[in-house]
Amino acid sequence: MASIAPVIMLVSGDRTDFLLDEFGRYVRDYELVPALSSEKAVAISAELAQSGREIALFVVDVQLPDSTALEGISALRATVPTARRLVIAHRDRFLVDAPTIRPVMATGLLDAYLLMPQGPRDEEFHTAITEMLSEWTSTIAAPEVEMVQIVATGKEPLTMAIRDLVARAGLPHGMHTPDSEVGRQILSEYQLRHSEPGTLPVVSAPVRELLISPKSAAEVATYLSSRPEDLPPGTVVDLVIIGAGPAGLAAAVYGASEGLTTLAIEADAIGGQAGTSSMIRNYLGFPRGVSGMRLAQRANQQAVRFGAGFFSGTTATGLSCDADSRLWTIASDRGEVQARAVVLASGVAYRRLGVPSVEELAGRGVYYGSAMTAAREMADSHVIVVGGGNSAGQAALHLAKFAAQVTIMIRRSGLSDTMSQYLIEEIAHSARIRVQPSSAIVDGGGDGWLQYVDVKNLIDGSVARHDAQGLFLLLGAVTHTDWLPESVCRDEKGFILTGRDVPQEFWVDGLPPENLATSAPGLFAVGDVRAGSMKRVASATGEGASVVPLVHDWLVATSDFR
Repeated sequence: MASIAPVIMLVSGDRTDFLLDEFGRYVRDYELVPALSSEKAVAISAELAQSGREIALFVVDVQLPDSTALEGISALRATVPTARRLVIAHRDRFLVDAPTIRPVMATGLLDAYLLMPQGPRDEEFHTAITEMLSEWTSTIAAPEVEMVQIVATGKEPLTMAIRDLVARAGLPHGMHTPDSEVGRQILSEYQLRHSEPGTLPVVSAPVRELLISPKSAAEVATYLSSRPEDLPPGTVVDLVIIGAGPAGLAAAVYGASEGLTTLAIEADAIGGQAGTSSMIRNYLGFPRGVSGMRLAQRANQQAVRFGAGFFSGTTATGLSCDADSRLWTIASDRGEVQARAVVLASGVAYRRLGVPSVEELAGRGVYYGSAMTAAREMADSHVIVVGGGNSAGQAALHLAKFAAQVTIMIRRSGLSDTMSQYLIEEIAHSARIRVQPSSAIVDGGGDGWLQYVDVKNLIDGSVARHDAQGLFLLLGAVTHTDWLPESVCRDEKGFILTGRDVPQEFWVDGLPPENLATSAPGLFAVGDVRAGSMKRVASATGEGASVVPLVHDWLVATSDFR
């Protein structure tokens, strides 16, 4: 049975017919619903929401007969917070209303302010529309086409981890119970192939001819990717990048584009921690914002186009360099790779809360990171986000589209020292988000699923219990660099030292290593794993690009590389 198309609502007084005609190109996949006033738009959208219909986009004329565009958008956001929101203006009004409309964009009330289409094939306008619909589809809507199908009984931690991983890999997926028609078919096919029943969850990816009963999410990533063990024996590449977050992806793009044979090893999904961000609004070149998943997938495709290879679901476990050949050997849980140079871009992980009763519910209402897939499960729930960085702010704003209430809990007195101003402003203007300062979680529990947390007031020491169905922990950065050889200098927290931060006994001829070079010749570090990095996506990609000339110079100086 065909699914019901999501709605694009067009709100205008006297330009409704024009907008219906202009948006006609979308009628195959969306239903166009006109509304002649703000009041009617709110009534229609409420009725659609109550009947279970999805609204993908509100398009609101800057001139409405019964309210201002901002008043109309505000009412519509309260009715359907998951829809993208756009204000458009006729050329006679565009510059006149811009001083009022544009400052409000920083509050998150609307996603874009655009000039109405100026004629046939106004592709600049429709590029913006397509981008907004694309982000809505990838972060809000249930997928129409399932590239991956998961057979499971419910919200088991492993199932949620797999769903989150394939979502961050940009693969639309669906979950099916064992007694559903799709579930029965997949389990029957599994038994025919493997001659035994599969232990749930069972993952099917027909495009990859994949049908497995995995023990971990990383196993799924491995099967969806190539593996080091697949390389021909004796393969030596110019550059291996350990980590495929923004810094590693940038290094892969620039390394491969400069003619270096380049491989990237990623323990999780491509994109790393940044790939979990629901919406990054301050990244250069994306005026309407971009999800971390979308940014990572575009960079991945760009690097692959230049010839880079990626091994996801592969964890680096060892690193050594032969003194004679100067070749690096990178050991992993999926085999070894040899390279002439190595870039460490492994990023950081979120710090553990360290409360045993809460840790026991990991994957059952308690999540480390933004857990994009889990956010959809939080409809009408009370959710707590612990953390004061940008990732926490982005997670809270995304969760507020689904949850009834979101509390950002921090140990500090406010967010200004740790979070970008644009996120602080968006949070301040969200009716569903509140900030609770000077607080720490000291206990929690529930019957198989998180139901409450105990919160300590760090000022007076009192403890209060709060109902919570979701707890998202984004607690700051910790490194995992203990697998590196002792010759790689690190600070007291494990972050890798580069350039002038490297101790002088490792300098050569009284000169420090290059800015992104480590204490081990031929080994470089970029992004969040490097001591002194800014912990921002833009700075990470800048370092990833900047390291490639240093790698190239190293290769020229130490081999017959040309």
